[in-house]
Amino acid sequence: MENKKKSVLNFKKMKGNEKITYVVLYDFHSAKLAEKAGVEMILVGDSVGMSIYGYDGTEPVTMDQMIYHSEAVRRGALNTFIIGDMPFGSYTNDKNAVANAVRFYKEAHVDAIKLEGGRRVAGQIEAIVKNGMNVMGHLGLTPQSSGQLGGFKAQGLTAKSAKEVILDALAVQEAGAFAVLLEAVSMEVGQMVAKALDIPVLSIGAGMYCDGQLLLDVDLLGKTSVFEITFVKKFVNIEPLVLKGFQDYVKEVKAGTFPKEEHCYNMKPFEFEKLLKLVAMNKEDMKKKKYEIRLCSCKK
Repeated sequence: MENKKKSVLNFKKMKGNEKITYVVLYDFHSAKLAEKAGVEMILVGDSVGMSIYGYDGTEPVTMDQMIYHSEAVRRGALNTFIIGDMPFGSYTNDKNAVANAVRFYKEAHVDAIKLEGGRRVAGQIEAIVKNGMNVMGHLGLTPQSSGQLGGFKAQGLTAKSAKEVILDALAVQEAGAFAVLLEAVSMEVGQMVAKALDIPVLSIGAGMYCDGQLLLDVDLLGKTSVFEITFVKKFVNIEPLVLKGFQDYVKEVKAGTFPKEEHCYNMKPFEFEKLLKLVAMNKEDMKKKKYEIRLCSCKK
């Protein structure tokens, strides 16, 4: 039986009653497995820049790249709530924010978009929502502005900075966002924001008191980690298995033990005999065209 895709109304009802499961991934196959496992939200994150493309940060990621990956994820998870991550520079004002959000909806068939920032982007959030689209806010450690934050560092650890996160969260809710993602903030702030807001508050390193949790698939599966981060837990560690697979492949190709007959296609004996006759008949023509046919002694 297929999972029924949840809506923003479902997520609002889950607040305070049932934790929301949320993962970041970027491809068809991972999306298919996540949906099969019962994951309720998928974020196609701009972390694709570091996780897949090997960039130093998220800033180089383009709208086209985000659309390509969001399309792939949607095909893999037809019954999961998909959120497209607005990349750096795609929501500098109301006009381009709405235009790029529309691209996500029309080209990748997402259910919502996410953008970083609080009060400074409240206008863009409101404009997108007024145009009939769902928005998730993103506060705390916001990778696109990590340079202004002094790097990839936890936020809301002092009373003053914690207050700013709370004010931003209230502004995002007021602007019409259906949910807020808190990244790398103290669990005290995570708890306060979750209690203060009527909308779901999701955590990626914001503690256990939020309404749901988010991790990157590359982190929780132990594929690789761009950074060693406190809030990451490896639920499995497939990197050594993947490495061994590549090593065994190289070893067998070099040794000539792969492929074997069971990995090959075979002609029917009578078709092979016909081929030998055809080659023999056209041998002179082949020579004229400077082709050379070397007949093999294949076992049939």
